[in-house]
Amino acid sequence: MSHSAEVAVPVEVGDHEARRVRRPARRPHSSRAERVAHGKATRAAVPLESHALLSSSDLRPDPVELLARQAASRVPELVPIRYGRMLVSPFTFYRGAALVMASDLGGTPHSGLSAQLCGDAHLSNFGVFASPERHLVFDANDFDETLPGPFEWDVKRLAASLEIAGRDNGFKRKERRAVVLAAARGYREAMRTFATQTNLEVWYAHLDLDQELPAILAQLKPARAKLTEQAMAKARTRDSMQAFNKLAKVEDGRGRIISDPPLIVPVTELFSDEGATELFGQLRTLLRSYRRSLQSDRRHLLEEFTLVDMARKVVGVGSVGTRAWILLMEGVDQADPMFLQAKEAQASVLEDFAGTSLYANHGARVVAGQHLMQASSDIFLGWQRTKGIDGVERDYYIRQLRDWKGALPPEEMIPGGMAIYGRLCGWTLARAHARSGDRLAIAAYLGGKDTFDQAIADFATAYADLNEKDHAALQAAADAGRITVQTGL
Repeated sequence: MSHSAEVAVPVEVGDHEARRVRRPARRPHSSRAERVAHGKATRAAVPLESHALLSSSDLRPDPVELLARQAASRVPELVPIRYGRMLVSPFTFYRGAALVMASDLGGTPHSGLSAQLCGDAHLSNFGVFASPERHLVFDANDFDETLPGPFEWDVKRLAASLEIAGRDNGFKRKERRAVVLAAARGYREAMRTFATQTNLEVWYAHLDLDQELPAILAQLKPARAKLTEQAMAKARTRDSMQAFNKLAKVEDGRGRIISDPPLIVPVTELFSDEGATELFGQLRTLLRSYRRSLQSDRRHLLEEFTLVDMARKVVGVGSVGTRAWILLMEGVDQADPMFLQAKEAQASVLEDFAGTSLYANHGARVVAGQHLMQASSDIFLGWQRTKGIDGVERDYYIRQLRDWKGALPPEEMIPGGMAIYGRLCGWTLARAHARSGDRLAIAAYLGGKDTFDQAIADFATAYADLNEKDHAALQAAADAGRITVQTGL
């Protein structure tokens, strides 16, 4: 077979040892017939039904220990906030437990059909934002864990999140399965469609909500359609001026970020005057160096802005404790603000199981993965490495803090609405994988029947059960004083 030198071997049921995935050498110029044949041969070696399997071995790593391992490289005083957010529900636990699931996926059968993975493709990491052309687009929006790996790992992460969110919402078993099947079918059918398209057609494919929203709203009940339309309208208001009005104020004639500890803490409150001045200088240096990672026209635009203030900001659930800064930039005057976010990029949780990143800088890894997977990325998305005042060099990626960014809260979704949302996420994930992986081989592997969809739904149910046990284990660790928890933030 000329397309690939390797075909994955299934992992036996009950064998939980995480196995690093070998990345087969891709030969994009193989013929269509060879690529299709490769997909079908892979299906014979790794049956679609095998994707329902989840190891139940007692050798499975302690999830609390895995989370504690991540905490070692994070800001110590913020780690209790991360645990507090994870303990709110099984779904919030799942959001923060990407490493736990990566470890579990490493012990499951894998296809060996590689694509650029989001690495954390749960339903809350999809949403809407503005394209450079000022259209409202729907896409994946978190790439901290991006890395090449077996395409189905992203699908399983998405499917399990839908099952878990459905349980949190009190959906019935049949309703939850219908939601997960909608997402899996959306992925499979989209991939088969992309396999019939040209390279350029796939590259230009995107989900423009300005065009698609009427059709989506038509599938919802009137009251739910109105709420969805209002959410999309609200997203359009989340621009730089709205961010300034919420996060900053004018003080003594200068823009200043409003303190809201421990979630938002200006640099002047984190360090002494000397330390704050030093860190401010380091961030200026980071901005000057980071410009080189941008296109020349965007570099020119960025140079029209000046850094006037900065603060540490707690973001997300799984990211809590990593270093994240918001940078208040000023253009012509105070009526021309922009917020950038500089977020620390650590090693992907997938690296121990899918192979080490080819990028020496994890900020570059995140940016490259995002550009490859997203149909439209933020114009200021770039990366840089800088040394902190503690002398430690850290990788960062930088982007706008918000630009029409919005999402539909999972807790407000009803079964029919979540099924539609899951289908959109499945289509979007397939589009992202089709850009980076061998869409012909993946489509041939998936086939025209729903065998893969049913296996993914079975996996999602099994993983939701396991996630509930892990959530309880974290609660038990908190009750026993094994971890420190700060709630309500």
